[in-house]
Amino acid sequence: MAYVDGFVIPIPKKNLDEYKKMAKIGGKMWMKHGALEYFECVGDDLNPKMEGMKMTGFPKMTNIKSNETVIYSFIIYNSKVHRDKVNAKVMKEIEKEMAKWKDKPMPFDVKRMAYGGFKSIVELKK
Repeated sequence: MAYVDGFVIPIPKKNLDEYKKMAKIGGKMWMKHGALEYFECVGDDLNPKMEGMKMTGFPKMTNIKSNETVIYSFIIYNSKVHRDKVNAKVMKEIEKEMAKWKDKPMPFDVKRMAYGGFKSIVELKK
């Protein structure tokens, strides 16, 4: 079963292009160092209605403002051990890459980002 790192990031809509540039660079690094798949997704339908279900939508969960949206990002690995090896290599490379960005502010508030590692418990594919 796969292992997944997941991220939820509130971000100002005006910063999406800058975030996308950073995400493409990051994605190439993760894939180069062994990640199986890499996804960066931007909110499109953040308050869907499902008949008979009451849920908390992403806007409420992330406390986004009217000028913000949500990034949902995930990276897929073979296992937690595989993730740890890939991330160790990526972190070394990111330190070098971040030096190029040191004079630019992050396009989102890092303190509002949520991150976690997840063990896959059900996998269905076509």
